[in-house]
Amino acid sequence: DIKLTGVPNQEIIQAPTPKSVSILPNHFRNVKPKLLVKEGDIVNIGSPLFFDKTKPEVKWASPASGQIRTIQFGARRVVEKIEIAIKDNEKISFPALTKLNLESLDRNKILDIILEANLFTLIRQRPFNKVADPKDTPRDIFISGHNSSPLSVDLQNLIEQERDAFQTGLTLLNKLTEGTVFLTLRSPIQFENVSVQTISGPHPSGNVGIQIHHTKPLKPGEVIWSVNAQHVITLGKLFKTGSYDPAVIVSIGGSGATNPSTVKTITGVNIGLLVEEQNLKEPARLISGDVLTGKTVENADFLGFYDSSVSIINDDVKRPFLGMLSPGSSRTKYSLTKAFLSFGNKAFNFTSSQNGELRAMVPLNAWEDVLPMDIYPNPLYRAILAQDIEEMEKLGIWECDDEDFALCSFACPSKIDVGGVVRDGLDLMEKEG
Repeated sequence: DIKLTGVPNQEIIQAPTPKSVSILPNHFRNVKPKLLVKEGDIVNIGSPLFFDKTKPEVKWASPASGQIRTIQFGARRVVEKIEIAIKDNEKISFPALTKLNLESLDRNKILDIILEANLFTLIRQRPFNKVADPKDTPRDIFISGHNSSPLSVDLQNLIEQERDAFQTGLTLLNKLTEGTVFLTLRSPIQFENVSVQTISGPHPSGNVGIQIHHTKPLKPGEVIWSVNAQHVITLGKLFKTGSYDPAVIVSIGGSGATNPSTVKTITGVNIGLLVEEQNLKEPARLISGDVLTGKTVENADFLGFYDSSVSIINDDVKRPFLGMLSPGSSRTKYSLTKAFLSFGNKAFNFTSSQNGELRAMVPLNAWEDVLPMDIYPNPLYRAILAQDIEEMEKLGIWECDDEDFALCSFACPSKIDVGGVVRDGLDLMEKEG
C-alpha cells in the first residue's frame, strides 16, 4: 500500500449544501453527447440532460433541481460541462416497488425502469471500462465492496449502513445477467442473489479488474458489467423509493488537508465547497479521485461522476539543485524498496513532484512487482507502442484497464505513464473493432 498522511476520519458528516452542481460529458469514455437541454431550462432531479449519439436510449440524469446555468463547449463544439444552479429539491418520480414486486420483474422491465430513470450510466462494462450497452447481456456482473486506493471511503461500513438498499440493488442486478453477480468484500457479509467473496492485501486488490482476473478472467468476445458499490445503493433506492437519490459519500484527505474527513454530498458537487474547511495555506494540488488515477482540478471545478474522493497534496514543482548528489541516503527518500522492507506502516508526506522526468526505459521488474495479474506488462507496453493488435490480444489486453496499471506508473524508474499507454491500446482495440 501507499501510506499517505492525512487519512480521512471515516465518520460521515453532512457537507454544506452546494449552490450548483455539474455533469462533465467529456469525462465519459467514447461518448458522443447530444444535448437535451439549453441554458435557462428548468430541470428536476432525474431529468435527462443529454444522451449518447451511439446509444440514444442511454441518457444522463440531472443530479439537482434548478436551472441550467452554463453549458460549456470545447473544440469542435464538444460538450464539456453542464452546470445546474440549485433552486429546490423537485424529483422525477416512479412507482416504488415492494420486494415481491421486484422479484416478479423480468430483465427487460428492470432495464426499462433504469433507462427511463436515466440511470443506466451507473453501469460500466469490461472491456474498455466505459458506460455499458443495454443491448448486451453480460456474462457476469462484478461489484467491488472494498476500496483499497489511498485515502478512500470505507465501502464496507457504507454497505452495512445501507444494507436494505444495497440488497435491493443486488437483486435487480442479478436479473440483468444470465451468469453470476460477484460481490467482493474485505470481510464476509451475507447477501441474497449474489456470490460473496473476500479479498485481502494491498492496493490494487480493491480494483474490480484485479478481482475479475482472479475470479473468472475475461475472454475475447465476452462482456462483463461492473457497478460501483455506492451506485448499487443508488439503484436500490430508485426501486425502493421511486426516485433518484444523487447522494454520494466522499472522502477528503491527503498531506495538504488540515481536517481530513468523510462527507455526504451530491453527485457533481463543486470542489471548492468540499475543501473550504481544509484551510489550504501552502500551494496545494487538488485531485478529483485518488492520487493514482484522479484528475487535477481547481476550486472552481466539479467532482467527477465516478469519483468518491478528493485528494489534497502539497504542490511541489521545484527541482532540487544537484539532487542526485544530495547528502544522505535513500532512507531520506521514498522508494518501493524502503516502503516494503524498512518503513512498515509509516505514512509518507507525498508532494506532486515525480522526482525526475521521462527517460529511457529500463526493465528492472518494477512494473511486475506491483501488478498482481498474470500479464506481462513490459511486452504488452511494447506491443501497444507498435500498434500490434494481434500481439496485444495474445498478451491479455482485453482484461486490462489503465487503473490497474496505476501502480506501475508510480513505481516506474523511467517515469512512464504505463496506465496512459494501456488506455491508448484499449482505444485502438475498440476503434479497430
